[in-house]
Amino acid sequence: MNSEINMQSGTADNGVNVQALLGAREALTGAREAARFTWRASSQWVRGTHTRASVEGFHGLGEDQSHRQAFVFDIDHPEVFAAEDKGATPVEYILVGLAGCLSAGIAAVAQNRNIQLRSVSATVEGGMDLAGILGIDADVRNGFDGVRVHFEIDADASEADIAALVAQSQKRSAVFDIMTNPTDVTVTTSKR
Repeated sequence: MNSEINMQSGTADNGVNVQALLGAREALTGAREAARFTWRASSQWVRGTHTRASVEGFHGLGEDQSHRQAFVFDIDHPEVFAAEDKGATPVEYILVGLAGCLSAGIAAVAQNRNIQLRSVSATVEGGMDLAGILGIDADVRNGFDGVRVHFEIDADASEADIAALVAQSQKRSAVFDIMTNPTDVTVTTSKR
């Protein structure tokens, strides 16, 4: 391990309150129902393929919670799809979610292991054949045919330690789990 480097530089400060995370883990171990969270997003169609989504409230720790502010996301398709390009595509938001979740995990694991990060950058790509979405070929999947994530990490750690950070982040990442395991999705409708 990098104990020599860590001893020379002191305690790593990656901006993650690991003690609070470990405290929450301990508290929620004995209160499993409080550990059940429901995340929410709402959206309103604007025009064409443009939708505006927002995230404000969620349920957790046994009661409704809210972010400090509402977060608003514009979702659209690029002009090459005869759209107005007013925001990122829905599939790009999935890639952004994966990059954010894995990066946050790397920071938390590094903090817990006393590894100082200097920079973490990710490139996430997902391949897709539009023949499925456009109804050209029913045998072509509508979603990604594969997703590739590449990290460039500058840290006071060996390559093996950095690989272990990324592996542990994948192991605990909610978005990685969502993308790599089937999730039941129920869609309902009602008329206004």
